[in-house]
Amino acid sequence: MNGLATAPWLLAQQAAVEAPLISLGVLDLAIIVVYFVMVLGIGWYLKQQTTTGEDFFLAGREMTAWIAGLSFLSANLGSLELMGWAAAAYQYGILGTHWYWIGAIPAMLFLGLIMMPFYYISKTHSVPGYLKLRFGEASRGFAAISFAFMTILMSGINMYSMALVMKVVLGWDIHFSIWVSSLTVAAYVALGGLKSAIFNEVLQFVLIWAGALLVPILGLYEVGGWGGLKERIAQNLGRGDYVHLWSTLGSFQDNPMGIHWTGIVLGLGWVISFGYWTTDFLVVQRVLAAKDLRAAKAAPVIGAAFKMAVPFIVILPGLLGLALLDVKLMPEAEALKTGGHSYNEVLPLMLARYCGPGLLGLGITALIAGFMAGMAGNVSAFATVWTYDVYRAYINKDATDAHYLNHGRLCTIVGVVVSIGAAYLVMHFASIMDYVQALFSFFIAPLFGTVLLGMLWKRASPAGGFYGLLAGTLSSIGMWIWVRLDPGALAIVALSSHAQAMAENMYRALWSWIVCVVVTVAVSYATKPKPDSELVGLVYGCTELPDEGDAPWHERPAFWAAAVGVVFVILNVLFW
Repeated sequence: MNGLATAPWLLAQQAAVEAPLISLGVLDLAIIVVYFVMVLGIGWYLKQQTTTGEDFFLAGREMTAWIAGLSFLSANLGSLELMGWAAAAYQYGILGTHWYWIGAIPAMLFLGLIMMPFYYISKTHSVPGYLKLRFGEASRGFAAISFAFMTILMSGINMYSMALVMKVVLGWDIHFSIWVSSLTVAAYVALGGLKSAIFNEVLQFVLIWAGALLVPILGLYEVGGWGGLKERIAQNLGRGDYVHLWSTLGSFQDNPMGIHWTGIVLGLGWVISFGYWTTDFLVVQRVLAAKDLRAAKAAPVIGAAFKMAVPFIVILPGLLGLALLDVKLMPEAEALKTGGHSYNEVLPLMLARYCGPGLLGLGITALIAGFMAGMAGNVSAFATVWTYDVYRAYINKDATDAHYLNHGRLCTIVGVVVSIGAAYLVMHFASIMDYVQALFSFFIAPLFGTVLLGMLWKRASPAGGFYGLLAGTLSSIGMWIWVRLDPGALAIVALSSHAQAMAENMYRALWSWIVCVVVTVAVSYATKPKPDSELVGLVYGCTELPDEGDAPWHERPAFWAAAVGVVFVILNVLFW
């Protein structure tokens, strides 16, 4: 213990804790306390309505399209988004916006219109549950265990992010911040399950926007609008490539990420994006809670419409940091050693710049709400997948529904406790989002290849699905280890020695998806597929999709999906 206490990085961290940027007033504390009371109250109230496994894990399948859609987006708008992408914008410029537009909108629309009918009519509790029906037990087991592992690591990111906010802005002890917030999330999710998580996520969606709008509005006013922001960044950095979305992607050397447009379009826009939004159970679970098929299809479309506006509250603060902050931010590991400020701290630093009494409480509450939304989403998804796809499948197959309900509540607590340890892994990455995208390239990219072939190609066999998923996952992890051991391998994996960590993640995801697809196709042709009679409700061509019911054209998900698509194209042209 004495040796640890004198470690240089820990001394630097303690020094930062002793010198908070600002302190909370009585009004600020009151706002934060009221928020904690509200979320716990919602959990306690909904506990009375959570009496079955269907209630706990899928919110009784009674959510409207708007509730499911806002929860769908809010589950992806935690502190990971707020702090992580603000940090990425400081590190890589406006290129971070790609993760919200080409890296989200097409995939969200595809989920709603194409993939959601299969998830919904199969009545599966999870994506691994769909893989069991389509490919068999081996694929379900591998996907469930890898997904559970990923959600624990992702939950740790949210813990670390919240603790970082409290350390930088308030000077609170990092361990105290982790435990107080984590136990609050554990309490309300364990009480009300997914229903509690969803209703709190809608509340958190409103709070996040109310608090996070402060920085971009006040910041743009200070720099003189978008034109003034571009001029200030070019003046400070001596380069103008930080404010162009597409025009700098013709060469690896012409942009701060060291990436080519192929990495953005294929690695992000196709593999990572479609993999996350269509197979990550954290977000799919929210849509499965919709009350009917039309609501399930509309929810991702509603989420996509709001998603296009999110860069205003997460990307702009990072760009404003480049223009306005006097301090030079650095990678996380370097900041811990020197006692400086890391990329991940740009949002709390900007919050401290603009917020006074009352406004500070609202801003901090927005970050707490974001942390809880992200963590609750991961914890509820972990509890569902572990209970149905690991515990019930391999450990206790014949228990009662009440037993699985109680086990799900226990998994919630265990998931929170275990993910606390994962929080410290983030310290070894330059920024939060480098860490997150690395995880996606390991688990989400190959999973997307397996699910896509399973839904669209009836010839895909059970053996092909399993070995393709296994090969894709192992190849991605292997490429990551290869580059860590031999930095020269970066030029092979990412097609350029100039590639930064994020670019490497995009290309690694693309290669792992290709490996998964090639192995799945090859093994499927060498093995026996399932008969068509066993693929009804699981594969296009073997399934008669249910009708959405009569509705005017302006109430149909397809119409609004087209409208969102048009706005998406216009935005990309405007910020070219």
